[in-house]
Amino acid sequence: MIDAKDYLEVGLAFHGHKCPAMPLGLRSGAAALNALGVERSKDKELFLLAETGDDHAAGCFVDGLMTATGCTYGKSNINKTFYGKMAFTLVDTRTQKAIRVQLKPDFFANMLKSPFVEQRKKGVLPQDIPSEVVEPLVNRILNLPEEEFLTISQVSDYPFEKKKGIFETALCEECGERTFVHKLQDVNGKKFCIPCAEKPK
Repeated sequence: MIDAKDYLEVGLAFHGHKCPAMPLGLRSGAAALNALGVERSKDKELFLLAETGDDHAAGCFVDGLMTATGCTYGKSNINKTFYGKMAFTLVDTRTQKAIRVQLKPDFFANMLKSPFVEQRKKGVLPQDIPSEVVEPLVNRILNLPEEEFLTISQVSDYPFEKKKGIFETALCEECGERTFVHKLQDVNGKKFCIPCAEKPK
């Protein structure tokens, strides 16, 4: 079993400020790992499909998900759909099984009425919001029973095709920069990187 509290300090250091949404991502990610019966991803054993966008609290939530699950943009085992939902699917790429987790609608709505969000609406930076506003909200998130804020699906089949790693590179014939070969574009018989291929001629 993964305990989200074990990752709180590293999550805060990674995220950069204390807010309710990052620990919410930690709790949600840990809940998904436990429900799916898997350990935190070391390489690409897991894949996370976040249904978030770039709306308020969504990025903070995803930072918590990455910290808890080990699914990161650096490892290329997380993607965003930009659906604008506080929900995600976690896939075990080995067993082809997955679970979907979402914030309960009323909880999500009430979260956006919190004193923290009221401060953010006024333009106060998250790191400048007083601790007496932030701490009670963070503590509540860390200790709230999962059933009060999460809807967790049953484990289901999820066909997932793992991509092979690319290790070959070549020089772009326009700028001379080394590029992984699968990203080189054919431009009049020459191999160009994407930026050079898209430059107006």
